[in-house]
Order: sequence, then C-alpha cells, then structure tokens
Amino acid sequence: MAYRHVVGPRSWAFADLATLMAKATPPRSGDRLAGIAAESAEENWAARWCLAEVPLKEILARPLIPYESDDVTRLILDTHDQGAFAEIGHLTVGDFREVLLTASPEILARIAPAVTPEIAAAVSKIMRNQDLILVARKCRVVTRFRNTIGLPGTLAVRLQPNHPTDDPAGITAAILDGLSYGCGDAVIGINPASDSVQALGDLLKLLDELIQRHAIPTQGCVLTHVTTTLEAMERGLPVDLVFQSIAGTEAANAGFGVTLPLLKEAHAAMLALKRGSLGDNGMYFETGQGSCLSADAHHGIDQQTLEARAYAVARPFRPLLVNTVVGFIGPEYLYDGKEIIRAGLEDHFCGKLMGVPLGVDVCYTNHAEADQDDMDTLLTLLGAAGCTYVMGVPGADDVMLNYQSTSFHDQLYLREVLGLKRAPEFEAWLEAIGLTDGQGALLAGAPNRLLADASGIAA
Repeated sequence: MAYRHVVGPRSWAFADLATLMAKATPPRSGDRLAGIAAESAEENWAARWCLAEVPLKEILARPLIPYESDDVTRLILDTHDQGAFAEIGHLTVGDFREVLLTASPEILARIAPAVTPEIAAAVSKIMRNQDLILVARKCRVVTRFRNTIGLPGTLAVRLQPNHPTDDPAGITAAILDGLSYGCGDAVIGINPASDSVQALGDLLKLLDELIQRHAIPTQGCVLTHVTTTLEAMERGLPVDLVFQSIAGTEAANAGFGVTLPLLKEAHAAMLALKRGSLGDNGMYFETGQGSCLSADAHHGIDQQTLEARAYAVARPFRPLLVNTVVGFIGPEYLYDGKEIIRAGLEDHFCGKLMGVPLGVDVCYTNHAEADQDDMDTLLTLLGAAGCTYVMGVPGADDVMLNYQSTSFHDQLYLREVLGLKRAPEFEAWLEAIGLTDGQGALLAGAPNRLLADASGIAA
C-alpha cells in the first residue's frame, strides 16, 4: 500500500509502511548507510506528517517483516493484547501522540501490552525530544530480584568492573570502589575477557562471595553467552541473572547464536534456581541500534524500529534489566553526539512505553563525533525522563571494551541535581554500613569496612 503526502503543488509518495517509517526517522548514519533514509529535510518532514495520519490498526495489520518468515514478528502478534488495544485501536499515530502526552501513569501501564514495537517506533518518530522525556517519565516499570528497581524518583546503576585479563584483584578493587560511591544496585555486572566456563565460574564465585559476605541487596551477573550460562547452572555455579544480547529480527538473533526457544530454556532454568529474595525477574538483555544492519539482517527496515522490536523479544521474559548500549556500535550507525542523544531518548521511550525496564548505557566510541559533554547532556535528559538505570564504569573509560561510558561520579551529579534515590533496599544498606546519611548522600571520611575487608575477597 502506497502512502502520499501533498502540500500545495508538492507531493511525496512512499511505497509502503516500511519506507514511510524509514523516511520519517530523524536523521542517522545507519539509515543513510542502508540507503533507506530520507533524501532531504523536506522529505523527512513530509514522511512524518504522512505517518501521523496512519491508523494504529493499519500498523498492526501490516507487519513490516512477514509473519511466516520471522519468529520475532510471530512473537509480537501472537502475544498482542487485543483487549488492551481496544482502548487505543481507533487512533491514528498523531492521535496516539496526543493521548500519550496527557495520559496518567495508570493509563500508560494499562495500554503497555497493546503497544507493539512498530507502534512505539512510529509515534516516537513524530515526537520532539521533550515529548519523549515527558511520556517516558510517566511510564512506571518496577522489577525485583534482591532489590526493587524502577520506582518513581529512583535511578539504579550497574557497577561495571571489567578487566582486560579478568584479574580478580583488579575486578574486586573496581567493585569496592564503585560500592563506595553508592553504585551497584542494578547489578554488579562483569563483561568477561574469556568465554570459558572455568573463567566464568571463577567470576561468578567472586561476585557471590562478595555479595554474601557483605549482605549486599543486589545481584551479580557475568555477561557471557546464554549457552555458557546454562552450562554454568548445570554445574551448580552461583548464577543470579541470565544475560543475553538480543536483536529485533530472527536472522539477527541467529547471528548472536540465540533463538526464542533457547531463551525460554534459560528463563526456566533461572526460575528453578530461586535465587531472588524479593522477586523472580532474573533476565538481563542488552540491545543497540544498528545490530540488525551490522548483521545484514535488517530487511530494509530502519534501525530504530528494529531496536524497538528487540524490546518485544525481551518483554515476555519479564526481565529485571534491559539496556540499550546506545553509542557502542559506532559512528557508522549513530554518527555524532546529536544522533546518539536522540537515539538514547527514543530507545528509553519505546522500551518504557512497551512495559520494559529500560536502562541506557550512555556511551560512545572514540572514533565517533561525540565527547563527554554530549554524554552529560544525554545523562541529564535521561535522568529527567525517569531512566531505570545507567552504567558506573571506573573513570567512565572501560579498559576492556575500549569505549567511553559514565563514571561512578556521574551518578552522584545526577542524584544531587534531580534528587534521585537508589533502590530502597540498597540505599538502606549503604546507610547501615555507614557510607551514606539518611538522605542517601555519601559521608565524607566515613569508615569503610568494604575496603578494610578487600584482601580476603581478592586472594
């Protein structure tokens, strides 16, 4: 079905819904690389006006990737909540934007199961940055494992203590440093340098010993492939969260070596361990715009829509954490600070609108046209938008993955400026061990029993 937009003597035609959505996407290098981006600002705005007039029912009825050829499409349509959709099914994309801007958190929670990734992506394309922030802030997605993440007025932090050789002393030092700054309530998550089960087991034991020794109300995770984690669970190793990178098409997920049945198997294995003390949200997924295009598995669809489809993969597994590593893939997909900032706000909005606990790795690679000032801007905007969690990396410079993220100090800035708290159980623990006061502020010169006990853990 072709779409057309006419203004006076000018007319723009778009061959199908996929073309229309690609042309309506705010400019980014990945879509230009794929040859699907608007050729001018005029065409981009014509596509946005045209997309605003498309009924939501039409988007639902016209899958961008055929049902028969893609299991992500089948998952989206087979799990779609028709009852919840009755509340919004009569709207156009433009009407839906107006509803979202005035909707209460209760309404947004009620319609979340009705929002497909294509609907979320479509409405995001006609929204300004302030619209994305306003609506995402009202979306409440709360998850629990050993603490409570996503409550209004809170911001969690993944403590990311990566080391280029998986040295236990180096990792332990980074963990204790991060805890001393009040980081780690989202997860203490290590990207391992090795993918062997032996190396994985050593890291899992290190995390478990530290968490148990200090009774820290958080969870640990070693971010290895899901098959390796399954093997670790079979060997009786202390696995809290099951991690996997995912994407928005069946072919791209195959490139990651993952299928939906494999994720179901891992989810069931995680539930059987019953390691969560407050809840059973034990899955952790990472995504990022451009992953489908980089795998030549994008089906001619714009990268932001495909990113939203990844959240549909995550949603049925009720994850504790999902995050877009927004600038990690590089300038081929998000060229500069402006594109990274826009993408981070889009991803956060789409995930939260779909009922997914979306965090953002506010990051960039050293060959992108971006710097730490751009990251400060995105971090601040995400804080205002109610972002679930961000990263805490020593010095904001990941020495193993070689990219720039946010530091232990950055979350302190955001808490002071916006008054954001940590997960309540983690906040209470920090106060109990004498690191923070009753308002969650770090106490200067406080005795630190974590550092005093460091040698026993790293040995």
